[in-house]
Amino acid sequence: QVQLVESGGGVVQAGGSLRLSCAASGRTFNYYLMNWFRQAPGKEREFVARISWNGGSLYYADSVKGRFTISRDNSQNTVYLQMNSLKPEDTAVYYCNAYRNLAGTQYDYWGQGTQVTVSS
Repeated sequence: QVQLVESGGGVVQAGGSLRLSCAASGRTFNYYLMNWFRQAPGKEREFVARISWNGGSLYYADSVKGRFTISRDNSQNTVYLQMNSLKPEDTAVYYCNAYRNLAGTQYDYWGQGTQVTVSS
């Protein structure tokens, strides 16, 4: 079982920056693929960024590439999302996700989300 708690959301002007954090409980955090997703009002939840268990592999949605950076600190059981050059269209609830496939059994955990609002 992994519990995830996001923080760092808020209101920022366009062009500004925010850093989201996702703190995970449990001793197996470093075995999980970590993702950030977001959901804007009236829209489906969409993928934002992914980081492998050791941070060696990163993947971003085209809409955030070059502006957002995902990272993790396994010693602190925390994953981060540094968001720069924010745009109004980045406004959404941001969710942290932990995923692991162990011998065919999928483990999939979500945080409660943190609101990011970008004003124009």
